Amino acid sequence: MSELSSTFGWIESQSDRMIGLVSEWCAVNSYSYNLAGLEQLSHLLRAEWDRLGTVEEIALRSEEIVDPAGKVVQAPLGRALRIRKRPEVPYQVFLCIHMDTVYPPDGPFQQVTRIDTNTMRGPGVCDAKGGLAVMLIAVEALERSKWANQIGWEVLINPDEEIGSPGSSPLFEEASKRNHLGLLFEPALPDGSMVAERGGSGNYAAILRGRSAHAGRDFHEGRNAIVAAAQMSLKLSQLTSGGITVNVGKIDGGGPANVVPDLAICRFNVRAKTPQEQKTIQAQIEQVVGEIKGIDGISVQLHGGFHRPPKPLDAATRQLQQQVEACGKQLGIATNWRYSGGVSDGNQLAAAGLPNIDSLGPRGGSIHSPDEFLLVDSLTERAKLAVLMLMKIAQGEI
Repeated sequence: MSELSSTFGWIESQSDRMIGLVSEWCAVNSYSYNLAGLEQLSHLLRAEWDRLGTVEEIALRSEEIVDPAGKVVQAPLGRALRIRKRPEVPYQVFLCIHMDTVYPPDGPFQQVTRIDTNTMRGPGVCDAKGGLAVMLIAVEALERSKWANQIGWEVLINPDEEIGSPGSSPLFEEASKRNHLGLLFEPALPDGSMVAERGGSGNYAAILRGRSAHAGRDFHEGRNAIVAAAQMSLKLSQLTSGGITVNVGKIDGGGPANVVPDLAICRFNVRAKTPQEQKTIQAQIEQVVGEIKGIDGISVQLHGGFHRPPKPLDAATRQLQQQVEACGKQLGIATNWRYSGGVSDGNQLAAAGLPNIDSLGPRGGSIHSPDEFLLVDSLTERAKLAVLMLMKIAQGEI
């Protein structure tokens, strides 16, 4: 039996284990701000990685957020795990996926169910606990092979990707300087397609302050912050054009109906397909802020910005995609590519100059919803694809 056949056979033998790991990890709520759950999951992950490399727990800086009272406060974040092996060899590969999910611990979607023989539904089964399993088994398979000593690898498992990686961003910048390429295990699409390029994303919070007054006796003395926030929301929404979208997601503020509200927080998300569109929308946002500031008695403080720059398809990434296509062809896996308006840590790596493929995770869909599902057969399929890439890198073929 050839080395590759033996490796692929071993991965097939791990199918039940992978399913079990995904189920075990999904049973732990790892919402981005659930520090206790993140710590519990980190402990389970470390138990798997301790035997593969040198594991380091990394405390992250707090995230700066605007609370409902309009105060800028520090929100603590979980710890990242970094695992390294053979950092001294000439060729280094960076592998990454996150441990956090979007599902809060008090939400109704907490359990994994089996829909049919090939479909699991549950919080994070696809995004990204299935990806965690694929990455683990691919690295474990590499370490069992005769080519393992020819390649060094660095794994990062971060706890804050779903909120834009505010604490772990510096870790990606550091990793881009000591690695040659990146493999990230965000989910593939249900048909197996992977992401060729991504748009960029920014999160903003505008704090609008007016002047409170009695809604009957002194109405004209008041300056209504919620009305100003509504006007701002309309102006922002009208900026959606071409590859730019602006979504006002929430307005905080107000109180008794007989009081003119003096505070409102307008929270919105912005997407842009290209770096030029990012510059355009940033300038347009500043213009809207200036117009709202021009309303008598209203002040505006803008917080936030683009946490993920656009990830255009450049020559280095296209070359890497061609290598993935060749590996897929060898395995009989179709490798189609699509644009995605969603973002990942691959955006930041690309901006830092590290070519990467960021959708090597399992097939599935309906992510960020109570219908999130995972196609079970793709766990071993994607692990084979990833380890074949790693083996070819080790042999100098990539």
